Amino acid sequence: MSERTTKLRLVFAGAFLLLAMTGLGARLALLHLGVREEVRVQVDRKRRTERTLLARRGTIFDRGGRDNKLAMSLAVKDVCADPKVIQEKERVIETASFLAEALDVPVDELAVRLNRPDRRYEYVRRFVPEEDLAAIREAELPGVFFENAVARYYPQGAFLCHVLGFVNDEGIGSAGVEQCMHRYLQGCDGVVENRVDALRRELYWEDGRHIPPIGGADVELTIDQTVQYIVEQALDRVMEKHRARGAWAVVEAVRTGAILAMASRPAYDPNRFRYSTPEQRRNCTVGYVYEPGSTLKALTFAAAFNEGVVTEDTLFDCEHGSWFHNGRLLRDYHGYGRLTVADGLKKSSNILSAKVALLLGEKRMYAYMRRFGLGAPLGIDLPGEEAGILHPVQRWSNISLSRHAIGQGVAVTALQMAGIFCAIANDGFLMRPHVVRRVTGRDGAVLLRREAEVLGRPVRAETARRMRRLLGRVCEEGGTGRRARVEGYQVAGKTGTAEKAIPGGYSATDYMASFAGFLPAEAPEIVIVVVVDTPRGVHTGGRVAGPAFREIAEQAVRYLDIPPVETPAMAKR
Repeated sequence: MSERTTKLRLVFAGAFLLLAMTGLGARLALLHLGVREEVRVQVDRKRRTERTLLARRGTIFDRGGRDNKLAMSLAVKDVCADPKVIQEKERVIETASFLAEALDVPVDELAVRLNRPDRRYEYVRRFVPEEDLAAIREAELPGVFFENAVARYYPQGAFLCHVLGFVNDEGIGSAGVEQCMHRYLQGCDGVVENRVDALRRELYWEDGRHIPPIGGADVELTIDQTVQYIVEQALDRVMEKHRARGAWAVVEAVRTGAILAMASRPAYDPNRFRYSTPEQRRNCTVGYVYEPGSTLKALTFAAAFNEGVVTEDTLFDCEHGSWFHNGRLLRDYHGYGRLTVADGLKKSSNILSAKVALLLGEKRMYAYMRRFGLGAPLGIDLPGEEAGILHPVQRWSNISLSRHAIGQGVAVTALQMAGIFCAIANDGFLMRPHVVRRVTGRDGAVLLRREAEVLGRPVRAETARRMRRLLGRVCEEGGTGRRARVEGYQVAGKTGTAEKAIPGGYSATDYMASFAGFLPAEAPEIVIVVVVDTPRGVHTGGRVAGPAFREIAEQAVRYLDIPPVETPAMAKR
């Protein structure tokens, strides 16, 4: 090779290197000095990574405080998979079989979901406790990875399920206290941001944005776990004994409206809410309306006494059990002749009650029903409360007044019935019921505190005292509520047996049996309402719901340390 050729090659090589260096320099200057702002932001975003720090949802306690946890949050993992990687490794069947056995999921369904090479993300199972993941970690399965998650856990399963509710897979409270207090319980997620290199490795020495999570507030309920347990056990027994379709009960503090227990059957486990039915999830104490039957006579008589249209000694002809009013027959369970108002309430005469209501009149009867809270929600801090059914007077027929007086043609919830008896027990004051006692933030600050709230005063104190005495006679010998008596205590209450409404009339075989009452009768502390839906065989309120009331009451008064009040009636026993 000649010397000239060698020099030319060196010149060309040098020129090429110079051009290349000039081009690289220009490109570097452009990237750092001349790039548009939106491009710079995109590049910077690609150099950063963000991780969400999950906030822990607040805890729910009963009225006993922090030692009695009813709902809590646990740090768990979501087991996830990359179907494309698993398909490329040709390990679909092997991976599906291993995960199905380890996580108790259907292997066929999992194999189908993993055999999708067009997808890069698939849930295998959500909310898995850390202790259940050891075998999967050791297996080091390609395409299988974990993500942090927070699961809601109810340590006592179905206990108190209708009050607590549940949290869905998106972390949203979807029933009960979890729903109505969600804004306090949910908390606020945090975030960690770090810079990464070209291989997406975090550069820990470079500071990034760090916003810590804020945990949700804690909620303390008015519910007492022991009283709740007593109620749920009683409902289970009455369901089994009478082969009922359903049963529910509520225990309410007379002077404050605080709910000490609230239970409904059938029930469900909120940890497994996905496998429950709408019927199981319904809180019947607030979400089921029924015709109350004779328990509503307490309202009828209270209104009549308050208006002064009758006295305890006013006599009525009970027509020996059969009476035609406006062309329609009204019957008594037992035939009676002439009864005083006091004895008519004790023996639960439909005819006497209807005649009392006729003296009261439609407008006054309707007004008192509204004052006692019928036809509108009471405003309890739970979702799903029904208003009941109470038509305006303009829509009443010529027999509506006589039928409403005995609890027909009007529908209520068990909570509304508890409100009526609470008002009578509380010198005429109707209180707003509530299940939330207070809400406390993570710093200990009280964010919400429920105080006793008066909704109205439908009757005077002297009327309420008279009704307490007369309702106490209902539970004495010869009264329809004698099976609800509690040894050592004067119980006041009223039985209810109502034919279930069906299209076109009333069922001849299905009944709603109920008992509503309070104790001690002369100085009431708690109201208890028990409703049994479609009991088989024996179906009257006195024989079905009365004993369940007694079972709850005799344990609750001793646990709550409610002393008996000596009365003249008790002294004669």
